[in-house]
Amino acid sequence: MSQRSRLALIAAALGLAALHLGAEPARRADYLGSYRWDLDDPSFGGFSGLVLDADGQDFVTVSDRATVWAGQIRRDDAGMIVGVDVSAGPIPLLDSRGKGLRGEAADPEGLARGADGALYISFEGLHRVARYTDPAGPAERLPRPEAFTTLQRNSSLEALAIAPDGTLYTMPERSGGVSRPFPVFRYRNGAWDQPFSIPRDASWLPVGADFGPDGRFYLLERDFWGLLGFLTRVRVFDLTPEGFVGGEVLIQTRAGRHDNLESLSVWRDGDGALRLTMISDDNFRLFQRTEFVEYRLND
Repeated sequence: MSQRSRLALIAAALGLAALHLGAEPARRADYLGSYRWDLDDPSFGGFSGLVLDADGQDFVTVSDRATVWAGQIRRDDAGMIVGVDVSAGPIPLLDSRGKGLRGEAADPEGLARGADGALYISFEGLHRVARYTDPAGPAERLPRPEAFTTLQRNSSLEALAIAPDGTLYTMPERSGGVSRPFPVFRYRNGAWDQPFSIPRDASWLPVGADFGPDGRFYLLERDFWGLLGFLTRVRVFDLTPEGFVGGEVLIQTRAGRHDNLESLSVWRDGDGALRLTMISDDNFRLFQRTEFVEYRLND
């Protein structure tokens, strides 16, 4: 490669980095703040699933090391996070025989909670979704369709959400090709199908999802730019009989704005505004952090 070509490539790379580290695109959600959560426990970290109660205080989260944690978020008079209290955890997840999860079976990612309080957890090692009426009790097996067995290793069922009617929706982190849409799997009436898909958009990957109190589907996506850090995006869709439509961007950050945000919970605050609360997966690495990040829709 000529010297001129090398210089051109370097200039292009620097320009791309400046684009992602510079001003953030216009968005429909206002950043409220971040709260770094620390705890002196070797099991602490790796949080990739989150559900919040309707008031944004009581929470449940799941760690990549197959533990469940529950607690309360403390807020000031303005509704900002000022502390996190753990009321239960780490609770080791069990398989359907009551044995502790090990190896590829022990990599939970997505988390959703049904109207009856049961937790649904998606896994990306042994690709599956399990139901827990008690997080300390044995898993209840859900059917495992043939399509799950073809998903990419360590990149499968990251996003999991439960619709108001109790239907589960889950998506893999990778679609299997840059031009291939992400399949959306649906669980209802005791069976899985794959009626819908969401088009892939460049290098954005789905990592979390939730149905908000408005009944709309919110999708958390991330991109990764190496030493520059993670980028975060949240889009919103309407679910119709024909599939997911819309995809308006509510949040899109520059690289390094937040850590590795992997889960999303949407709720309505005391002023009636929708809030988007996210938690990061620190991958149990010293140079990353566990943080709660919140945005509020501005209309």
